[in-house]
Amino acid sequence: MAKQTIPIASSLNGWRKSSYSGNEGGSCVEVLNDYPSGIPVRDSKTPHGPAVVFSSASWSSFTAAVKAGDIPA
Repeated sequence: MAKQTIPIASSLNGWRKSSYSGNEGGSCVEVLNDYPSGIPVRDSKTPHGPAVVFSSASWSSFTAAVKAGDIPA
């Protein structure tokens, strides 16, 4: 899949804070479910900024590595 971005992420509804984002506030990754071409991810500090869309397989591999402790959360 070619790299895809959404220039203005706030144009989409349904963003949720990733369960692996910290509770410190301000350091949050937000994801959007049910997007047709992958998993959009954005920085909650810039909701009107861009989002990067990852393939479902890439996102699953990344989250599995975080859960396994291979990548610090």
